[in-house]
Amino acid sequence: MGYAIALAATAACFAVRLALRPVMHDGTNYLIYFPAVMAGASAAGFGPAMLACVLAIGLNLPEAGWPPDPSHILIGAIFTVLSVASGLIGQGLLRTMRDRSAALIALETQEAHLQSILATIPDAMVVIDESGLMQSFSATAETLFGWTAAEAVGKNVSLLMPASYAHAHDGYLHRYLSTGERRIIGIGRVVVGERKDGSTFPMELSVGEVHTAGKRFFTGFIRDLSDRQETERRLQDLQAEFIHVARLTALGEMASALAHELNQPLSAAANFINGSSRLLAETPPKLDRLKPALEQANDQLLRAGQIIRRLRDFVSKGETERRPENLRQLLEEAGALAMVGAKDIGVRLSYDLPPGLDQVLVDKVQIQQVVLNLMRNGIDAMDGCPKRELKVSARAMGDQTIDIAVSDTGPGVSPTVVDQLFQPFVTTKATGMGVGLSISRTIAEAHGGRIWVDSTPGQGATFHFTLRSVGDAELADLD
Repeated sequence: MGYAIALAATAACFAVRLALRPVMHDGTNYLIYFPAVMAGASAAGFGPAMLACVLAIGLNLPEAGWPPDPSHILIGAIFTVLSVASGLIGQGLLRTMRDRSAALIALETQEAHLQSILATIPDAMVVIDESGLMQSFSATAETLFGWTAAEAVGKNVSLLMPASYAHAHDGYLHRYLSTGERRIIGIGRVVVGERKDGSTFPMELSVGEVHTAGKRFFTGFIRDLSDRQETERRLQDLQAEFIHVARLTALGEMASALAHELNQPLSAAANFINGSSRLLAETPPKLDRLKPALEQANDQLLRAGQIIRRLRDFVSKGETERRPENLRQLLEEAGALAMVGAKDIGVRLSYDLPPGLDQVLVDKVQIQQVVLNLMRNGIDAMDGCPKRELKVSARAMGDQTIDIAVSDTGPGVSPTVVDQLFQPFVTTKATGMGVGLSISRTIAEAHGGRIWVDSTPGQGATFHFTLRSVGDAELADLD
């Protein structure tokens, strides 16, 4: 094809030369064929360019005569050199264009392959820049969050977060860019996401970082934790049932021990009181013997109280591993577990965790059990309510004390049971055991705090418990 173009271009140049012969001189005979050389070089490189060169020299020989004039030879030589250079340049450009085209095809193939992978993987993928603006939004992310890629790309990633997270996210990103301190990047954690319809859900977020073309991008891979497989749910149910049976066994053993230990002092106190009653019934009453009998009854009752306190101390004792923990992460992880299955009834979770409340000295598992219990109670209480909003908040109270609150929009707690709500076997649930809040109180008090509830019937309930915060100086001592 390139040779045909060179041949046709040379013929066209020859026709032009014949038409312009009256006005042309010998020095321009070769110049008029140079477009044919360029056409051949650009079409197929060195070979067609040299074909046009040879044809041009051949067509000019009859004009030169024999032997040719030295000036004609010089012009022909210059024309040949320029033709060779043009052919080589054209050959190089064509090779470069072919390589670039091949690279572009390979890149498009890789991109199509990558897009097919991203469209089928179960995890959602979101790419943001240094400003937090979304640059890419996968098909799975569209399904998960309800936003289309066209709606999401170009907007701040806080669009995918509850308000409590959205306000703080840009600050986290700026702090990382300034200090390099990693909170999620390269680590991963459980957080809460928000869909287009305003509903929230627990998710596992892993973030990677990449530098390209002098810019920095962050890629987030998101896994929805609310849709666990049914087998995992069943395993959790079996584990819960096992723990339930274990608690019943422990409570039964405690009740048997309590009955056995209290039998003797209570029986003795009853005998002394009956004896005192008989002394009062005599005529005249034997008051001199009454006082010692009542004192003996009092001693036996005090002994019973000591037994109860000793049993309570025995139940509450146990080595716990307390260490400084990040309060926000602790609450978010507990919230993510509590929200598993809660989206089925439309519960919306929000957090109000002001900055500065970072570290608390706790046994993480125990405190998460308290938070989990309070949140699950709130979710159960809102079943059937038109408004189902659960809020977890924290505030500083002074003296290194932090108040953590779990609020719901359920029917509230009846005033008749508020004062007894944290006692064992007291419950407002039809199928509840009444041990969850009692255990929560034990854990809170073991951490040096307390637990209570504020409730207005018909306006929801707010359960509070306190923990001790850890200052920088104390953290240094613990390290």
